Amino acid sequence: MMKRILFLFLVSVSVQGYSQKASFINPILPGGYPDPSICRVEDNFYIVNSSFEYFPGLPIHKSKDLVNWELIGYGLHKKEQCTDEVNLVDVQSDGGIHAPTIRYNQGTFYIITTNVYYHKDTKTTDFINFIITAKDPAGPWSEPHVLEGAPGIDPDIFFDEDGRAWYVGTHSPDKPNFPGEGEIWLQEIDLDNWKLTGERSFLWRGACGGVWAEGPHMYRKDGRYYLMIAEGGTSYNHAMMIAVSDDIRGPYVPNDRNPIMTSRHLSYDNWVHSTGHADLVELEDGRWYMVALGIRGDERRGSNMGRETFLLPMQWEREPFDWKEIKYEWPVIAPLTGRVERFNPLVFQGTSQKRNSTFIDFFDKPGLNLAWNFRRVPIEGMYSLDPEKGKLTLYAMKETIRDRGRAAAMGFRQSESDFEYQVKMQFDPAKDGSEAGALLIQKDNNYISFTLIKRDKVQWIQLKLITPEEGTSILKEMRVDRKFENIIFKIESTNHQYEYTYSLDGRNFEFFHNSGADLVLSKKYTGANLGIYATGNGNQNMDKAVFDWVMYKGFQKF
Repeated sequence: MMKRILFLFLVSVSVQGYSQKASFINPILPGGYPDPSICRVEDNFYIVNSSFEYFPGLPIHKSKDLVNWELIGYGLHKKEQCTDEVNLVDVQSDGGIHAPTIRYNQGTFYIITTNVYYHKDTKTTDFINFIITAKDPAGPWSEPHVLEGAPGIDPDIFFDEDGRAWYVGTHSPDKPNFPGEGEIWLQEIDLDNWKLTGERSFLWRGACGGVWAEGPHMYRKDGRYYLMIAEGGTSYNHAMMIAVSDDIRGPYVPNDRNPIMTSRHLSYDNWVHSTGHADLVELEDGRWYMVALGIRGDERRGSNMGRETFLLPMQWEREPFDWKEIKYEWPVIAPLTGRVERFNPLVFQGTSQKRNSTFIDFFDKPGLNLAWNFRRVPIEGMYSLDPEKGKLTLYAMKETIRDRGRAAAMGFRQSESDFEYQVKMQFDPAKDGSEAGALLIQKDNNYISFTLIKRDKVQWIQLKLITPEEGTSILKEMRVDRKFENIIFKIESTNHQYEYTYSLDGRNFEFFHNSGADLVLSKKYTGANLGIYATGNGNQNMDKAVFDWVMYKGFQKF
């Protein structure tokens, strides 16, 4: 009963955080959801995002109104999908699943994407482009259909009106004019045999310098083909470009007003930057919208959440110039301001955004909540669920968090810079070196652990920081001499500071330490995860940590 009362309190706090009925708040998918791709089927919208080294991979959200989104499943949800060519077992950090596209055609959903795997021994990188399919976007999804002879990353699948399917890809041209130049190419796909067929065409190298031309998406409107790409790299110079052609194979005419969406012209201190890698969707009533990634500048012009998904209005406008023989129609993004706005008019009248930044799990369901994920395919037997008792057990296996490794650790995406996170755990290890508790992780070499660890036959509360620059640092540790049954770890983030407290009686919290809130700042592709962790620190034993619940609530900054 106490669990449920606390749950109702947390939900009421989070839901009250925003109540402007006429507007919605960006991002629409807070947390590490980069590289969004969107499709509409009747009155349902679906978004898929990159997941890189995380498993399950390719998270899929569903919405009726473009502002309220439900996580319904993953494209890569079985470990059998993620070995061999689509290796998510020992993939490198920031490798794995890049920039998917989701499309629907004649009763089937398609996701096309790239797995990037670096071989340390040969110092070579595999770019495995593949397609998975499903009748229901919630799953199950098929085994990967690998497309041989498809170089590069960020593929798009385009279904033309004549029934043909096309692969739109990006690669480095044979003779680049400068380092980082990208080129968009096109080839037909034989979906009966899952292979590329016919002649390959080279379409475009971008509009504004062409550095890192990638992330292509093809659209057909009023008989013309529109090719939209990302350019400038996924940082401050990120931007979206577009070109048009009467023939899918080109030639493509760039929009004179490129880029059509970017933050490169704004201050580095704008509330969101690095906007790009976008996709377009047409509504049933003929209106169009764009989804794009961006980075909130909450911490040192960065964010612990990394790249998130934002929604922008758009409209099509025909060129007004009398002297032009052909007056093309082009998309105008965010027509009133030309940038990603925090507050925006709702897409559909009579709706409201029910923004809930709370995650709570009492482990009382037969399976894991969909929000949980792992860094790589999890070790067999690393955890167990007892839904009748409402317990999750992590086993203190010998594995620790390390480069390209797997450990008894699991987490969910941090969705706001300011938050409160609590973990209730029972842990009475027999062996020295056994450790378990709360985790804030960005990468294998960048995380914070707030744990109990047994050393010299006694328990210690330990706060540890791992960074690429400094390695391992013990921020604070304290010996615990008195007997206790449970411990609650609490981490609060406010005013750019983390405060770490703990409770041994379930009521009174003791201050332990504080630190900056930028210790696990996203530096590249993914965002931070909050979670739980157990390890024997190299020792194989039977010790286990039993978790009663985890509770997270994020606080939005307006």
